[in-house]
Parts: sequence; C-alpha cells; structure tokens
Amino acid sequence: MKEKYELSYNMLRKECDPNIFEYDTTENIPGSRELIGQKRAMEALKFGLSVKRKGYNIYVSGITGTGRNSYSYLVAKEFSQNKKTPKDWCYVFNFKRANSPKAISLSPGMGKVFKKDVEKAINNIKIDISKVFLSKDYEDNKNIIYSQQQEKAEDVIKELNELAKGYGFVFKQTEKGILSIPLVEDRIMTDKEVQDLSEEEVEKLRESSNELSKKAFDYVKRIREIENDLQNRITKLKEEKVLEVLVLHLNPLEEKFRENKEVEEYFSNIKEDIVKNFEMFLDDGEDNGIENILLPGNKKEDFFKRYEVNLFIDNKDLEGAPVIREMNPNYYNLLGKIEYVNELGGLKTDHTKIRPGSMHEANGGYLIVQAKDILQSKAAWEGLKRAISTEEIVIENITGLNVISETLRPEPIPLDIKVIIIGDYLTYHLLYQYDEEFKKLFKIRADFDIEMERNEENIKKIASFVAYQCKSEGLKPFDRTALAAIIDLSSRISESQNKLTARFNELVEILYEADAWATKRNKDIVTREDVDRAISNKIYRNNIYEEKILELIKDGTLLVDTEGYKVGEINGLAVVSIGQYAFGKPSKITVNTFLGKEGIVNIEREVEQSGNIYDKGVLILSGYLGEKFAKDTQLSITASIAFEQSYDGVDGDSASSTELYGLLSSLGDIPINQGIAVTGSVNQKGVIQPIGGVNEKIEGYYRVCNIKGFKGGEGVIIPHKNLEDLMLNDEVVNAVKNGKFKIYAVKNIDEGIEILTGLKAGTVDEEGTIHYMVKRKLEEYSELSKDSE
Repeated sequence: MKEKYELSYNMLRKECDPNIFEYDTTENIPGSRELIGQKRAMEALKFGLSVKRKGYNIYVSGITGTGRNSYSYLVAKEFSQNKKTPKDWCYVFNFKRANSPKAISLSPGMGKVFKKDVEKAINNIKIDISKVFLSKDYEDNKNIIYSQQQEKAEDVIKELNELAKGYGFVFKQTEKGILSIPLVEDRIMTDKEVQDLSEEEVEKLRESSNELSKKAFDYVKRIREIENDLQNRITKLKEEKVLEVLVLHLNPLEEKFRENKEVEEYFSNIKEDIVKNFEMFLDDGEDNGIENILLPGNKKEDFFKRYEVNLFIDNKDLEGAPVIREMNPNYYNLLGKIEYVNELGGLKTDHTKIRPGSMHEANGGYLIVQAKDILQSKAAWEGLKRAISTEEIVIENITGLNVISETLRPEPIPLDIKVIIIGDYLTYHLLYQYDEEFKKLFKIRADFDIEMERNEENIKKIASFVAYQCKSEGLKPFDRTALAAIIDLSSRISESQNKLTARFNELVEILYEADAWATKRNKDIVTREDVDRAISNKIYRNNIYEEKILELIKDGTLLVDTEGYKVGEINGLAVVSIGQYAFGKPSKITVNTFLGKEGIVNIEREVEQSGNIYDKGVLILSGYLGEKFAKDTQLSITASIAFEQSYDGVDGDSASSTELYGLLSSLGDIPINQGIAVTGSVNQKGVIQPIGGVNEKIEGYYRVCNIKGFKGGEGVIIPHKNLEDLMLNDEVVNAVKNGKFKIYAVKNIDEGIEILTGLKAGTVDEEGTIHYMVKRKLEEYSELSKDSE
C-alpha cells in the first residue's frame, strides 16, 4: 500500500549537468553584470525613466538581495549618460530684498568661474576705489569744482555786503557758516568795542541786525544752495570716478556672461550698490577698538558678504545627468538648509550659508532613496512630494529657532528630477491605499521577482554572473562542477527544481567563501568540493540552536517518538528560522476525543499562543468531519488538539493535515506509525495542499531519526504538490537510495492515513476500514448524547 506513494531517490533533487557549460572554468566565460530573470521589472524601470511627464516617478519593489538597489542605480546611470549635464546654480545677494537671495543658473562649470570672477573683481574694485580718490585727476577736478562754487558764493556775499553796509554790518563766510559782524567807521568792531556799547546802542544794533536778516534771507538761501550744489557736484564726481572703476572691472564680466540675463541684472545691481556705498570701499585707517568690541562681527566684513557668490551646485566635473543615492534622507539632507552663526546670543545668517540637499544635487537627473528611510521622517516625505508636485525646491528651516535675529527666504530653484524609491511590497500597497499623492506621483512600479525559470539560458547567464564576480572581485576561477553546485544551490534557495533564485546576494556570499576554502587548500581553481564546504560551513556557523534541540530530543527532554505505534499521537513538522539559517523541527501533536458538544478545541488557541492562519487550519477540520461523517448524524464530540512542549507562538496551516490524521486515529482508536512524520495543509474536502520549507522539514526529521538511531520504516509524508520543490541534500538522498529513509507524497487524507496506519481508508459503510471505524465511534457518541438528554 505504501509503495505506490513512495518516492525514488532520483525524484528528490535536480542536479545540474556540469557539461552544460562551454568552458572548463569561468576564466574563459565572458563576465556579465546583466540582471537575470527580471525582464518585467527592467522594462517597467526603463519605461518610467523614459517618460518625460510629471508623476512618472518609480517605486521599485522586491525583497533584499534581488538586485533592486544595484540595478536601479545602473539603469539610472545608463539613462544619465544620454542626458545633458544640468546647470550650475549660485545664490547671490538680493539688492532689492535682502532677505530673499536670488538663484542664478549658469552653464555647467561656469558657476565656479562666475564666483572667482566676481571675487577677483570686488577685490580689485576695493583697491582701485581707494586709489582713484588719491589721483591727481580727481584732485584737479575737485579743485575746479571748489573754485567755481567759491566764486559763485563770493559774488553773492558781495551783493549781500552791499546791502549790509546800509545797516552797519558786513558778512563773512566761516566754517560755521555765514556770520554778520557789526561795523564802526567802515571797519569791523573789535570785541572790546562791542563790549563797551551801551544798552541803547546794543538795542539799536539788534534792531538793525533783525531788519538786515529779513532782507538777507534770500541771499543766505542762495549761498546755501551753492553749498549744497558743491556737495552734490563733489558726490557726483566721486560716483563718476567709482563708476569708471566699475566699468573697468565689471564690463568685461558683463560681456563674458552677456547671454545670461540673470547675471546681467546682477552686475547692474552691483554697480548701483557700490556707487551708493562707495565709502565702505575706502580705507579709513581708524581702529574703533571699543566699537569693535561691543558691536557683533566686523561691520565692513559683514557688508562685503553681499558681494560674495554662494556656489550652490557645481556640475563642472559631471558628465551627463547626476544619479544620487541618498542614504539618510532626512528633511535637510533632501531639501537643503540655511545655516546660522551665533552672535551675542542671537542667530544670524546670509546667502552664503544656504546649503544644498540631495534633491538639488540630483536636479536634472535621478534621485534614489529607500522607502524605509524616508518614511521615518514625515517632514522629509511631505517635502519630497511637495517638491515633485510643484516642480521646484523651496529651502526653509523647519526647526523652531526662537532666537533667530534674522531669517531668509531663498528664491526657489526649478526642479527636473526622476525619483526612484526602493522598498518592499507591503509598503507600496500601504502608500498606494492611504496616500493620495503617492499614487499620483509614483505611477510606475518595477517589481523585482525572487525567482526565475531554470532553463539553459538562465543557467548560462548565472555562469556569466559568476565569471564577472570572479574577475571584478579577484576570485579564483570556478570550474564546471563548482558552477553546477551554484546552480543547484540557486534552486535550493528558490525551493523548486524548476526555478533559480534571483536573490544573488546569497549566491555571492557562497562565491566568496568557496574562494576562501580553495585558498585554504592551496588550489588555483574553485571546485564543487569548495562550494559544498562553503555551504556546510555556513550552516555550521548558524545551526547551534538546531543542535541544542537535537540534543534535547536525543536525551528525551523533548518527546519525539520515531518508532512504534500510538493512538492519537503523531509527529508534525515545522520550520524554525533564525536569520541566515532555517531548519525543520519535529513536534509531537496529541489528540484526545470524547463525548461532548464543544467540537474541536485547539489548546494553542485557548491559551492565545496561535496565529490566525493556524486557527483557520483547525477550524477546517470541523468542516471535513462534518461533510465526511455527519450528513446523517449529529457530531457530539469534544476533541482537544495540542502541540506538546510548545512554549512559543504557533502559526501557519502546514500541520492541519497532521492534526486531522491524529483526530481520525483517536476517533477510530487506530494506532499511528510514530516513525513517520507529516507535513501538509488540508482543505475541507480532504485534499492535501502544498506547504513551504519542505526541504528543511524533511532534513530536520531525518536528523532526528539519525540521532535516535534508525529502526526501520522512518520517513516523511509530504504533499504531492511539493514534489517539484524537492532539492534535498546528498545525505538524505543517499539514505533514501539505500532504503534507510522513505519519503511519501500524497494527494489526500485517505492516502496519508493508509500510510500511517497500514489500514485501508475505505468508506463509512465498508467494514474494517478507517472511515467505517470513525463513523461507528461518532454514531456511538451521538446515541450517548441523546440518552443523556
């Protein structure tokens, strides 16, 4: 009965034929970094990068190790070579609105030139302005103006004195202005003569002075106008001389950048500002010591910052468009910030302290961020979406700096960027479901698969990948047998004979370690022996927990029977994952059935140690019993099911068939072979469904049987649907080949219960069969229930 479900050893793994490879070693195989088995993802990624429309940013989904990070970068880099190098950006002082620095764009590489040219011009202007006011030409022009104005003033004073003589006064021009002085006998009174005047004479003199002042008002006004005109002409002369200096130094720059209107406007504003503030360019030679101590900073130094150029983005050394991977995408790293300096307890800043973020650096190209990183900061996530949506980057500080004495609002910079977010499936679905902006801005999803078809083409591509790694990382060449072992490992990782894993990081680890083992053996070529050694050593480094469990099973602390027959007891199989290593762990499952109305009681669920999927699997058992045995009889049973010696949570439905076997055994009072462990889920119709981790479960139970000693008849029942998933290790395959261990594949509960009990499943009406005995027990419980009522 068992034999027809028993698997032969050649069905337990699919081995790669080393002769499939054209060359003896990877040394002769052309190396390739081509992404293998991700055609759908690559097409989506390339399509998203090629669409020049708003909102066509890309979310790359997949699990770690599928190449989603490295290949997203490589594809973006490939596209970047066909794009123009983006412009340089500078922030400069805004002479009309000081708190709103202006952004100026220049051709790639011209930003640094512009900054140096302006710096050099300002330094030369400082020197030449001081010189121009010491020049003979300036002094001559100034003296001419003074002479002309002095003549005009003297003519007016002459007219004024003609008038003043009639009142006994004369006017003199002094440093304090025009003064009227009394006369006596047509000469100026001495101080003594003034003091000797009587009160009547003084009063008379005062009256004459008042009358004269009324008459002289227009003359004094003319003189003041002449004085003002003098100041204006001197100021104009200075401005003209300053302008000559500016023309000398700035006009060549205007010509150099003549095609840039923003730069042209900037130089025009600089000229106006320097002409207006030329005194700041003069070296006064004074050391205002106490003032410098009390006032924050250096007033001249602070003033001259307005002429500095902040080279914000410099693309001089860039070829094509930038591709930026931001590893810490917080708000400021993404969108830039304004720095401050502390002066006497207050925070100050200026346009030279505006710093770029990675979005500025990636502007005109591509920005790659990790979903798990950017979603940790709400401000960064909202800022990224806002920038993409508005197509401009606004720099603003978001922290509460309540002692800032001044702040800036820099002019926003236009944004032209493709953003690639790399994350997992769940994060994508959550964002798509709950973030309205996300679905508008990230219209492309590139989904990286975890596996590919195992065919000759992909096998040879993996060989080319191994060859590339060997050459780029300086590894020893891998021979045919080593490559075949890598292919077999790839199928083992993908848990399928017909698939290869796309998680290349796990393969790369084995490549490095196999190379190390070959080095240790003083070999020039890596063989299958080195690959197998690398795999087994990796397991050894990580399986201490498994060994501890095996020790507990061996000394009887954990009760697992591998021989004999028992009613209502069976060995189930689970997978324990501890990071880099997963292993199969058998657990004894016991079932007790008795008269009652509670149905199937799951002890794990009652003590809240089970997950939803496990609970669902237990509830399915009721559906199976109901359809199979209770169409004409009321179920009047209570059945308790327990994972013995289980102190952690239990989840998954891979033990549901195992529990059903135990339940049938208990109800029919039929012993189960304890040497056979079981895995597989079941539906309400009794069909056995595939499960995960089938290789680990079989190997785990094999190790338990090995340490307890083989008595004959040990084996594992697996779902028939898992046949193509078998990639068992050599030890288990050889044990099956030698008849030491058996593996059975079943399609339904009837097939499995026959293997476990040695009895025919039969029907409810066929005497001597399992279903007949179960049916009779349920009818007995039903009659007893009616009698008790």
